Amino acid sequence: MENMTKILEQIDAWVWGPPLLVLLVGTGIYLTIRLGVLQVFKLPLALRYLFAKEEEGAQGDVSSFAALCTALAATIGTGNIVGVATAIKAGGPGALFWMWVAAFFGMATKYGEGLLAVKYRVVDDNGQMSGGPMYYIERGLGKKWLAKMFALFGIGVAFFGIGTFPQVNAIAEATKITFQLPVVVASIIITVLVALVTLGGIKSIAKVAEILVPFMAVFYILGSLIILGLHIKLLPQTIALVVKSAFTPTAATGGFLGATMMFALRNGVARGVFSNESGLGSAPIASAAAKTNSCVEQGLISMTGTFIDTLIVCTMTGLVLIMTGAWQGNLEGAQMTNAAFSQGLPGIGAFIVTIGLIFFAFTTILGWNYYGERCTEYLFGVKGIKPYKYIFIVLVAMGALLKLDTIWILADIVNGLMAIPNLIGLIGLSGVIVAETKGYFAQIKKGKSLSRTETFLPGNK
Repeated sequence: MENMTKILEQIDAWVWGPPLLVLLVGTGIYLTIRLGVLQVFKLPLALRYLFAKEEEGAQGDVSSFAALCTALAATIGTGNIVGVATAIKAGGPGALFWMWVAAFFGMATKYGEGLLAVKYRVVDDNGQMSGGPMYYIERGLGKKWLAKMFALFGIGVAFFGIGTFPQVNAIAEATKITFQLPVVVASIIITVLVALVTLGGIKSIAKVAEILVPFMAVFYILGSLIILGLHIKLLPQTIALVVKSAFTPTAATGGFLGATMMFALRNGVARGVFSNESGLGSAPIASAAAKTNSCVEQGLISMTGTFIDTLIVCTMTGLVLIMTGAWQGNLEGAQMTNAAFSQGLPGIGAFIVTIGLIFFAFTTILGWNYYGERCTEYLFGVKGIKPYKYIFIVLVAMGALLKLDTIWILADIVNGLMAIPNLIGLIGLSGVIVAETKGYFAQIKKGKSLSRTETFLPGNK
């Protein structure tokens, strides 16, 4: 097993080397410049659209809010609790800063993904909307082989990455620590619940997500804010340490082994992408199901996902971990976050983490089941959906039995491989993103009431 872990570590270091980090952040920077820092100036509008009344007669399977909740269900998961702890444990407090940087530029990336998802979506043989990178790479770029690569890696992430193993493992570990629930029992309960919901399809998943996502986010954020409020005097020096550690090596202390700036950057970006999934190409698969005829509006709504996930939820976790000093101890993963919250809020802190983790991880499993299903449908047609779901459920049952280190390394690898075709598609179609955006806001500026089926690229409907 040790040899296998070492081999995976070497592959992970190669996949997440400088080229991919540059491509991920570089794509976000490129789109940020071309879109005029849209993630800052249009964020209030995006938040307004998020809660706007559903568009009458719009094409799609679920509301834009439900589509975002499905995307957030998959996005807000163990990355926000375990992933942040793993990043800071490996890269020091500076990793949190690089998570912020990746998220800021990642908002522009997520906007582009959501826009293209609606623009190039299709209706499948079951009458459901299908969209995402595989469709905009094929229909927009004309590169079907690259689209198939994305779909294949997407199934890999659903099976072996974010979708199953890390989530189930995190739930089983947290419930064992807090409630002394045997791992096997936790695994059985999770598997049964996942099977009941996912076999119902996108509408069933979206219905559960609409209820759980707002509740779990508010619950966890409130718990974090209470801890930060109780230790408010430490906040300025905590933020100062995050910024300083981002640009200087962090010395070894206690259970922390020390980290270079490059290591902080790599862990921050990699874990940030694991958490908010900007550039990964997953969220646009859910965006494509939204009931909307405006690709720009759905892009703006999609953009808020990265803002909520990393700049709010991950920040809460990171600040609590650093402020309480838990990052310097000998614990890791969920245990490290559990210890931080227990120290910051004795008595109920551990329960906040455990309940949050259970909801976060469970909804992530549901969201990724849908993502993998759409990738399967793209490659094999609707006939491949049922076999895919059964395999997914079996893998969920196995997730609690694997070693934590191996799980995160494997998840990192398949995440990186999935991102590459999507980022190529985003760069290749950046002209489409810019043209649609400029056309949409030019019409709004003129005070024109938009026909929301309108496209601003001749011959590119």
